[in-house]
Amino acid sequence: MTFQFPGHHGENRRPWEPGPRTKAALGRALDLVFPPQTLDGRGQPQTQGLSATAWSKVAFIAEPLCDGCGAPFEYAHSDHCGACLARPRAFARARAACVYDEASRDLILQFKHADRLDLARLFGGWIGRAAADLIAEADAIVPTPLHPTRLIVRRYNQAAEIARPLARRHGKAYLPDALIRARRNESQAGKSASGRRRNVAGVFAVPEGRRRQVEGRRILLIDDVLTTGATAEACARALLKAGATAVDLAVVARVREVEGVAI
Repeated sequence: MTFQFPGHHGENRRPWEPGPRTKAALGRALDLVFPPQTLDGRGQPQTQGLSATAWSKVAFIAEPLCDGCGAPFEYAHSDHCGACLARPRAFARARAACVYDEASRDLILQFKHADRLDLARLFGGWIGRAAADLIAEADAIVPTPLHPTRLIVRRYNQAAEIARPLARRHGKAYLPDALIRARRNESQAGKSASGRRRNVAGVFAVPEGRRRQVEGRRILLIDDVLTTGATAEACARALLKAGATAVDLAVVARVREVEGVAI
């Protein structure tokens, strides 16, 4: 909020920028006129976000967890889960803010398919806390891309809507065009783990003109949901091939059981 005051003899003075206290007072005044609503539509929140009922149902992930895929452990016993030890991922580390279940699914699907862009700020905050260590070490943040034809239909890339303000908030380079989908693949929904890997094989690429943005940098890849990790690994391989030193992954939610999950 900036105001321009005219000065003497036609000169303009510097714009007036309200201070933190003024902004807070203006915010409180607006709240009286337009009371804030919860993002899940259940009454008024104590602060901007979800209702207390919705907050209590979200299964947030905290340590101990697998450093490789972000899966939560019941108790600390190793840095990596058995699956990551048996088959190391193309991405180095992963973090998820919460478990993908009934409580988080509705919010994520609304964000992804129902134009609920107001949820991007909430999800960005979740990732900011869950992946604080990965963000601190990242040189740049890259959203998982959509194919242009799918972007036209959906009108926005949900990963980019999270990644852009996240990069700005943490002072990281934001690279929206460093990674592209070179061809359109089928939907991952309903496919097995091996089917998902085949479906995204060779789909992602770093354009020749964008390689300099990636070379020698540690990249943090952003997406909404981690299922089998096939999409994230395909993205990571493309970034590593282009010269990235390492690729980490941060998502809003990760599934525990792949079968029968609607994403």
